[in-house]
Amino acid sequence: MTRKLFFLLPLVALKLNAQQRPSKLWYDKPAQVWEETLPLGNGRLGMTPDGGILKEKIVLNDITLWSGSPQDANNYEAYKSLPKIRELILQGKNDEAQDLVNKDFVCKGQGSAGAQWGKYQILGNLEIDFTYGDIKPAEIIPEAYHRELSLDKAIANCSYKINGVTYRREYFTSFGGDVDVIKITADKPGKLNCKISINRSERSDVRTEGTELQMYGQLDNGTDGKGMQYQTRVRTVLKGGKVLAENDALAVKDATELIIYVSAATDFKGFKFKEKTAQLLLAALKTPYELQRNKHIANYTKLFKRVSIDLGEGKSASLPTNKRLELFYKNFADDKSLPALFFQFGRYLSISSTRVGLLPPNLQGLWANQINTPWNGDYHLDVNVQMNHWPVEVSNLSELNLPLADLVKGLVKPGERTAKAYYNAEGWIAHVITNVWGFTEPGESASWGATNAGSGWLCNNLWDHYAFSQDINYLKSIYPVLKGSAKFYKSVLIKDPKTGWSVTSPSVSPENTFYLPNGKTASISMGPTIDNQIVRELFTNVITASKLLNVDAEFRNELQEKLKSVPPAGVISKDGRIQEWIEDYKETELQHRHISHLYGLYPASLITPITTPELAEAAKKTLEVRGDDGPSWTIAYKLLFWARLHDGNRAFKLFKEILKPTLRTDMNYGAGGGVYPNMLSAGPPFQIDGNFGATAGIAEMLIQSHDGFIDLLPAIPDSWKAYGSIKGLRARGNFTVDMTWKDGRITSYRISSTNPRRVKVKVNGKVSDIMASRL
Repeated sequence: MTRKLFFLLPLVALKLNAQQRPSKLWYDKPAQVWEETLPLGNGRLGMTPDGGILKEKIVLNDITLWSGSPQDANNYEAYKSLPKIRELILQGKNDEAQDLVNKDFVCKGQGSAGAQWGKYQILGNLEIDFTYGDIKPAEIIPEAYHRELSLDKAIANCSYKINGVTYRREYFTSFGGDVDVIKITADKPGKLNCKISINRSERSDVRTEGTELQMYGQLDNGTDGKGMQYQTRVRTVLKGGKVLAENDALAVKDATELIIYVSAATDFKGFKFKEKTAQLLLAALKTPYELQRNKHIANYTKLFKRVSIDLGEGKSASLPTNKRLELFYKNFADDKSLPALFFQFGRYLSISSTRVGLLPPNLQGLWANQINTPWNGDYHLDVNVQMNHWPVEVSNLSELNLPLADLVKGLVKPGERTAKAYYNAEGWIAHVITNVWGFTEPGESASWGATNAGSGWLCNNLWDHYAFSQDINYLKSIYPVLKGSAKFYKSVLIKDPKTGWSVTSPSVSPENTFYLPNGKTASISMGPTIDNQIVRELFTNVITASKLLNVDAEFRNELQEKLKSVPPAGVISKDGRIQEWIEDYKETELQHRHISHLYGLYPASLITPITTPELAEAAKKTLEVRGDDGPSWTIAYKLLFWARLHDGNRAFKLFKEILKPTLRTDMNYGAGGGVYPNMLSAGPPFQIDGNFGATAGIAEMLIQSHDGFIDLLPAIPDSWKAYGSIKGLRARGNFTVDMTWKDGRITSYRISSTNPRRVKVKVNGKVSDIMASRL
């Protein structure tokens, strides 16, 4: 009897369990603030309806809508200061070196604070004002209010009863027709009366053309004001009643059913946005609603239904989502299914916020409700955009890594100019922040902007897609990117006379600061641990790729030789922690939000309890000192670290911290992360990487594949041990994994692949060599 046949029946049961527990968020009242709205998106368009009774406000987004424009902010004289900066660092005068970096080694102009840098911005607000016959607004008391988001279908809805009439709304951003769709019905004829308007707080012009509502605008590019253009079109289809066009709104009178279609686009990369919005809108109007809805569900579920998860249920599972969150933090045992819901919500957000051929999710995913988005809503390269992509491979959404690969490919040419300008180096470099305009220069302040880690860290994400997919054609496409990054690091490494190691200089351990012996503080140093880990990992990956592709033997040999002098994955300090810098400096903030020197633990695999037990123990001590609080993305990162250290209960403690309810929206750099009622991650304010990091963390507790074998339940917490099952997770090497467990022990599993071959699997503490079945 083969392993494939032996595990057939348990997998059928797993599928049935998943079907019995639909994934949804639901609430018994309208959203009072944006952080309670329901996020919908099809990878390009986004909307967040609030389900209001008198006024519905739906925030609209297009992931390509950016202010700003391409700029060359390189200081082409910067490299002339490089020898002096390095000399000062070698002399221990890091504070003086930092002053020189701030003078000569940052970007020209205002950098990310300037108008030319740009921001990811809100597209606009669609507003629907309802009237209910002769009932005065103050006298309206809705009955049986219900609002929900189905993760299984990517459809939101709300319903309520007023004066004996039941009103229903259904919303989706179509994965088929690429438009926003809102259907509103009354269960009695002629009871729908509303006014539909659209607005934006700046740079917008609204008008009606026939019975079509239009909004057009052009954003500021930071130079002549003529930046990116956008257009939004709104049309309606009615059953009963009529629609009247006003100057800047549509009035619906005495209808029984109303369908609102919203088509929007920008001229990003020369896209013919006006023609496209008209074409998409016309196609939607010609498509029957049910067909549009069915196509949307079919296209979306091709991705979402690849993974099902069951961790049990609990008595709180039937409560509104906001109530579940409040109770879970106090007593998680009453709601075993909430972690599974949060995991699937993270997958839902990935599917909804990016698509092949477009942009990767930014700091907001694609859901911005402001002109001035927090931190510009851009791409931070010192953990945040990378964290946005950590769950996609393991959670069986591999193709959603490709938009990031395209963004990185676009950084190579500008990154080559930056490498020459600042380091007189070969290859390409991106520092700590970027945008859709290809910015690669250092940031405007040495304390955070001079880190060398950005481009190398991005290469880790690109490599991961190959590691999971084994797609050799993809590897060929990214090899020049990896090689160019390796060429940069190879050409900028200098020798540290104390250790003989080859290190970067100058650089920063992302956003952190240390004390010098003279009592002063600095961020600029040489050879911060994250740089050493990234260089070691990147060189190793490029060597592997060159062998697989049978290219660049000479360059491969050069990297192999250079690797001999690259610092080890970590150095243990006097107090037993992993040093963050090449010197055992005292950090100015023990609980700093960044933990960059544990990059080798995750996402890299340079530190593991099996291969480097002493460094793993030092990593634990590092995390103990850092503490468990922070912005949500920090908490998620710590969750991942503890999962890699095989401490499931500590990882679960961090997961609980992520689900701590909050409504804070201030700009937070310290403790106090959590989750909003709509389960979006709170930095605060909203920052989506906490969602994605936690999704990756849940997967990492259940499966790991970085240590030479597939490890099932490597960090399962006590609270999940009683029973569970998951189907469709992915492991490195192009393997798909299904498994069930009871009392913390695997009871059945299947490893399958499109290319069946032997693979090592650790099951219930024992490593075996098995033959994978055909997927």
